[in-house]
Amino acid sequence: MKNIVYGTLMLSILLFSCQKNNSEKIGLQEEEATVNERHCASYEVLQEQLIADPGLAVRMQKIESLTQQVLRNPAAFRLMADGSIEIPVHVNVLYRTAAENISNAQIQSQIDVLNEDYGGTNADKINIPTLFTGLFAGDIRIKFTWDPATGLTRKSTTKSSWRTNDDMKKSTRGGVNPTSPTTKLNIWVCNLSNSILGYAQFPGGSSTTDGVVIDNNAFGRGAYSLFSTFNKGRTATHELGHWLNLRHIWGDATCGSDLVGDTPQHNAANYGCLSYPHLSTCTGTPVEMTMNYMDYTDDACMYMFTAGQKNRMLATFAAGGGRNSFAQP
Repeated sequence: MKNIVYGTLMLSILLFSCQKNNSEKIGLQEEEATVNERHCASYEVLQEQLIADPGLAVRMQKIESLTQQVLRNPAAFRLMADGSIEIPVHVNVLYRTAAENISNAQIQSQIDVLNEDYGGTNADKINIPTLFTGLFAGDIRIKFTWDPATGLTRKSTTKSSWRTNDDMKKSTRGGVNPTSPTTKLNIWVCNLSNSILGYAQFPGGSSTTDGVVIDNNAFGRGAYSLFSTFNKGRTATHELGHWLNLRHIWGDATCGSDLVGDTPQHNAANYGCLSYPHLSTCTGTPVEMTMNYMDYTDDACMYMFTAGQKNRMLATFAAGGGRNSFAQP
């Protein structure tokens, strides 16, 4: 089991943004790009968030303290009567071109992926190695619902791309304000700049910017995505993990901790699709769980959460947790 040390760690991993490396970003749909790796570029954004909100680190530490209490004694923090939670989704589409004004079908394909991945019904779970099958979370009991009649905002814009400064979340900056962010998961779909796939806000941040941002070219499944390595909707699965208080599996440090007890210690992020088994250089040279949604492997090669990650996510819905408002009647 990995050590759970979260003081300094909490300050270093507030906001994650998954970056598309080795390519020129698609600003216009007629441009072509090859995207080979998933990366994070969070440091500058993190500093801005901490400066803008001095109390953020304290709130996050309180949430982490509660999370550990829940994990030690789950029965004392009953969540929902049937143990499940339903999260309504509001999608905000910001577009300059017709192609960026993604279809309802594309949005629904992403909702379907989220429900498969968080419901443990994804077809590629059969690829989980025997070593890890006993750790598979299965049904996390989190369901995402989307109604195109009430859960969709579309806005035409003259901006060719958006940066990770949360402008897309603010009407005063040309974006769209979140809709009922304490009871609805807001997802902004737009053309992100600087080769960014997406980013998420952790529990504890301001409700005025709460939610997940996904590049329109990596949103949805199949032909909707222009990025062949990120065309199965797993960018949203990964970012929703952050929104639900999961860390990257390598803990954003060499042989770091993701604060989960049943994930093997990773040396660093993994990219592409690796041959199994891929051994860590950390103590004990464990086999790395490269197929975990919180690694950086390609969409086709990530297909599981662990039971420990499931418990950590569900802890956010407990009384006092960062997502408790979603568990209220």
